[in-house]
Amino acid sequence: MVEFTAIVPEIILVLFAMALPALGYATKNSKILAGFGLAGVVLSAVFTFMMANDLSVAYEFGNGLIRVDQFAILFMFIFLAVAGYVILASAVYVKDDKHQPEFFSLIMLATVGMMIVASSTDLFALFLGIELTSLASYVLVGFRKKDVKGAEAATKYFIIGGLSSGFSLFGISLVYGITHTTSFAGINTYLSWSVPLANPELLWLAMIMVVVGFGFKISMVPFHMWAPDVYEGAPTTITAMLAAGSKKMGFVAMFKFFLIGLIAIKADWQLLVGIMAIVTMTWGNIVAIQQTNIKRMLAYSSIAQAGYILMAIPVATEYALAGGLFQILTHAFMKGGAFLIVATLATVAIGETIKDYKGLAKRSPFMAFAMMIFLLSLAGIPPLAGFWSKFVLFSAPIDAAATAGAEWMTWLALAAIINSAISLFYYVRVIKYMYVDEGECKDKLKLPWSMVAAVAICLVAVIGIGLWPDPFIEYLKQAAHSFFVLY
Repeated sequence: MVEFTAIVPEIILVLFAMALPALGYATKNSKILAGFGLAGVVLSAVFTFMMANDLSVAYEFGNGLIRVDQFAILFMFIFLAVAGYVILASAVYVKDDKHQPEFFSLIMLATVGMMIVASSTDLFALFLGIELTSLASYVLVGFRKKDVKGAEAATKYFIIGGLSSGFSLFGISLVYGITHTTSFAGINTYLSWSVPLANPELLWLAMIMVVVGFGFKISMVPFHMWAPDVYEGAPTTITAMLAAGSKKMGFVAMFKFFLIGLIAIKADWQLLVGIMAIVTMTWGNIVAIQQTNIKRMLAYSSIAQAGYILMAIPVATEYALAGGLFQILTHAFMKGGAFLIVATLATVAIGETIKDYKGLAKRSPFMAFAMMIFLLSLAGIPPLAGFWSKFVLFSAPIDAAATAGAEWMTWLALAAIINSAISLFYYVRVIKYMYVDEGECKDKLKLPWSMVAAVAICLVAVIGIGLWPDPFIEYLKQAAHSFFVLY
């Protein structure tokens, strides 16, 4: 008998996504459609919570291809939270667009793909989840077909995404040819017993191919070139989903590939990945300083944040993974909230240049305050959530250098601290425009309540995690422990 319990949350989302187009024949009210989609997300979250309460039972599907543990549960909640606030904000954002049911359906199907990646134990299952999310995302980015920037963004995203998928699949086929398995645990077992390899150059080629594919998903330098254009051209609520959701899916893939599949040959790749992390965070921050468009600035900031999270891989300890997971959790609300503010203000004709935010504090005190909190949290200012996640993540290389004798890891922490200080410049510039400079128009803004509510959810999360970080840190340590132990 096949046990479907492990994939019940995904099944719920698929059923609601399939029902939405039919509901679209009965009503064109975007709020009703969004409410229906949101109900599916909430119901899926309820079943996920029920599984989280009883992880003594092994929830598996497909002979172990899908397995739900604390690590998977964490990401499933993150992806569902992102889907929830994106759907809530989109109720008004797409109210004048055609094909609204399909818009919400695609968001839910993209979330299904992310959740499959979170619970996958095999490269092919992981690849299928990534492709499901990617295909839905391509359509969502180009949802407004008459928008020139949107069409350009979707075209670039599709072409580069297709190439990255090809690289990933070729790399996976090489891994299978070398190890005779696509299971992460199986790959690790093979490498543990087969070092030194007869043809190590083939494994290096496979690793490079897979890293190119996954590196695209997390916008790691030099595979980041798509991110600024796509983030700028996509509907802004979808930009929030890409930054806060699908990018995190890419990190799940990277964690599983390196920290499970290739952990036996860690010494061969950890310095290279550490250098890539430093290059990514530095390039993202330096280029972000030069941006005048707030979506592009946030895109390059997101690239820099990817560099921070990437540090967890070369350090490769439970504490480092917990730090990476913490940064992923906080980033989902910090960056998602910032993009939702941009989307909300766009509904009342506020432009996307940074100068358009001049005097925002007088026109919309709540939005200005929320944006300030998100930006300061991204910079790592205490006592906000971003400070604690950076504290745990940045201290992990120092801890590893002291306990494992890997002195070079201290440079990872030093580079991250310097880059975090650099990022403060362009974040504070936006705050200065909002609170110090005078805008041309001083009329109060009337904003859609659903979009304000979505921003408020992110704001409460950022402040709440910042004020009470201990329970989150403890759970993330448990999730990191289960990640290493169960595999």
